Amino acid sequence: MNFSSSTAAPRRASTTQRIDVARQLLMAPFGLDEGHLARALAEIRAHQVDDADLYFQYTRSEGWSLEEGIVKTGSFSIDQGVGVRAVSGEKTAFAYSDDISEASLLDAARTVRSISAAAKSGKARVAAKKIANSRSLYPGVDPIGTLDSTAKVQLLEKAEQLARAKDPRVAQVMAGLASEYDVVLVARADGTLAADVRPLVRLSITVIAEQGGRREVGSSGGGGRFGLAYFDDEQIGQYVDEAVNAALVNLDARPAPAGEMTVVLGPGWPGVLLHEAVGHGLEGDFNRKGSSAFSGRIGQRVAAKGVTVLDDGTIADRRGSLNVDDEGHASQRNVLIEDGILKGYIQDSLNARLMGVAPTGNGRRESYAHIPMPRMTNTYMLGGDKDPQEIVASIKKGLYATNFGGGQVDITSGKFVFSASEAYWVENGKILYPVKGATIVGSGPESLKKVSMIGNDMRLDSGVGTCGKEGQSVPVGVGQPTLRIDGLTVGGTA
Repeated sequence: MNFSSSTAAPRRASTTQRIDVARQLLMAPFGLDEGHLARALAEIRAHQVDDADLYFQYTRSEGWSLEEGIVKTGSFSIDQGVGVRAVSGEKTAFAYSDDISEASLLDAARTVRSISAAAKSGKARVAAKKIANSRSLYPGVDPIGTLDSTAKVQLLEKAEQLARAKDPRVAQVMAGLASEYDVVLVARADGTLAADVRPLVRLSITVIAEQGGRREVGSSGGGGRFGLAYFDDEQIGQYVDEAVNAALVNLDARPAPAGEMTVVLGPGWPGVLLHEAVGHGLEGDFNRKGSSAFSGRIGQRVAAKGVTVLDDGTIADRRGSLNVDDEGHASQRNVLIEDGILKGYIQDSLNARLMGVAPTGNGRRESYAHIPMPRMTNTYMLGGDKDPQEIVASIKKGLYATNFGGGQVDITSGKFVFSASEAYWVENGKILYPVKGATIVGSGPESLKKVSMIGNDMRLDSGVGTCGKEGQSVPVGVGQPTLRIDGLTVGGTA
């Protein structure tokens, strides 16, 4: 299956071209060259440390929002800076500054090297430079410049007009457009130099429908790593249809039944349940510390046969994809669970070193002001061989959930709670009516064992995911096929 964007993508930049862009934005204006970076790293390595890196970042972002037919907000910002890190054993020392200069770089280097009390004699040797392996998954375009301001406002106005024309019950429409141009440069203690140029766009549409004094919300949207031309009339129309239909369905929703029952999850965005309930539990830091429900279980059965879960940062144009991670490692396609057997965890360099394995290209950070940690990219379950209609028809009494709102998970126990934003009550294989207020409660490891049917309709989400962990947010992707899970607990309102 081809997961690439359907738009005609501009030519992908090579690794060398991305490094050149990073040099022009993050080094040349401040009188820095690679010799300065090497000297800063040598300062850190003059003390006994296991690892060290410099992370330079330049971010330009823009946002527009429309409400009640007018542009309510417009924002533009530029942020730049450098983070300096030293690692010794399990300890990390970190300093950052928005002043990119030789003086601040050396000050930060001297600060973080104090993590180790054992100084070497003399200066550390400057490591020989080497260019990191990298991928070319998306164009190195600045998306902010791919449409002018007038066209951006017209795009939002078109979304509102289409939504209001869909149905007279549409009472309010809110639309937002966000664009980001992110350039990063990573210099590691071993002499590795890596860079990435990351475009990111997102269009979001929220609709409020009203009938008989009842108001309900529906939302949709999407995006990825490309320019704003992706949002053509057809794409905008699709988002509008989804948002309006969701709001109208909820107008007719009845209170959700409660109890233990069969739950069928739709394809695509419902994979956010997999992301929370399983994905976080497979991150290396939790497993190294033994605090995950999956700790020490590699090679064991943790899911039903047929369940294969991947974290894949190499899918072209996707929101969660990376040419290199934030430690300079090329992104990878990592098989986490294969046919129900746990195969591995996702790793950054610190946890990989302490666990005696290789990094998996999952070292991520929110910005230069944050330390990296193991994080997901695009996490999804592979499809099976069942027709989705057959799966829904197999429900005697249960819930068919096609969209989700918020959720949370306890990593240690694996227990999760999720609210369904669009769901239907099914009896004897027939969808009877939409329900509201359904909350799905369960344990990630136990739920995987209860998967009894896997659809042949694997789909990734439309490009809206953001993952939070320890105060840091990063863009991610999720996905799955239609799934039947037996014996989940549903907390309803009935």
